[in-house]
Amino acid sequence: MKKILKKSIIILTLLLFWQASYYIFQVANPLLPAPLDIFTSLVELLATKEFYFDIFASLGRVLVGFFLAASLGVPLGLWLGDKKEIGEYFLPLIEILRPIPPIAWIPVAILLFGLGNSAAYFVIFLGAFFPIFSNAYLGARSLPQIYKNVAATFEFSYWLYWREYVVKYALPFIFTGLKIGLGMAWICVIAAEMMGSQSGLGYFVQINRLYLKTERMFSGIITIGLIGYLLSACLDAITRKIIKVKN
Repeated sequence: MKKILKKSIIILTLLLFWQASYYIFQVANPLLPAPLDIFTSLVELLATKEFYFDIFASLGRVLVGFFLAASLGVPLGLWLGDKKEIGEYFLPLIEILRPIPPIAWIPVAILLFGLGNSAAYFVIFLGAFFPIFSNAYLGARSLPQIYKNVAATFEFSYWLYWREYVVKYALPFIFTGLKIGLGMAWICVIAAEMMGSQSGLGYFVQINRLYLKTERMFSGIITIGLIGYLLSACLDAITRKIIKVKN
């Protein structure tokens, strides 16, 4: 409880200051509602089925895109990191594509797949893939030469060497990439939904902005932040458990 309070103290202080300013300075700005108004709106939204539909629509898109990115990014990064002579051919292509913001791919995704889930999956995949790949690649590339020498001395099969040395050594790098990739995936799904979707939290925020329903808009933004935090916390818990077991 003390840890939670310690982590929340700055947020609570800002919210109290924000709310107090409405009473002290008699602020009356419909475009920037008071925290209590936003909280009331959020409670009302949580009592509706439509809001949960948008939440699960966003989560579903993120999980699909993130799973695809992890399924390709981790093994490809490990393989190219271990096979340095092959990785050097692919690295220039990765380095050219990696700096492009995932949001810049949204028009391309809409042209290729139209409006809908496929376009969102594509953007989420790109947003999550590069940090996942890069960290897995770095993990495999950082494997000390002594491990390779030991594997060669005892004539390990390639798959045994891969499992016992490459994967285990790279695990901290892999989970760092997964955490960054998951965060990028969540950002990308919101951006994609704002520009090319008819459901999800991004669409919810955008449509309420257009209708100037700012309490609902801020409620959606807060929900996005809370879910992003929970996703990161869940992945942290999985990371601690798996790496502890492996060590």
